[in-house]
Amino acid sequence: MTIENLKAFLKKMQEDESLREKVLSSSTADDVAKIAQALGYEVSGDELLRFSGKKVGKVTVRKNIVPGEYN
Repeated sequence: MTIENLKAFLKKMQEDESLREKVLSSSTADDVAKIAQALGYEVSGDELLRFSGKKVGKVTVRKNIVPGEYN
């Protein structure tokens, strides 16, 4: 995966409302990565987590802290 793949996926998400809804309803970074991979973007859940706090266009990647989650 390259950062460019991740940025391209996030830009696509800005333009596609149904994709954005799918991503926002996902429970884990791995779930989001699977959505990206199905669209041809080489993205992993770990890479999404490492990108947390960074912004691409109007999209800011944020890790959701879930009660009871193991870190």
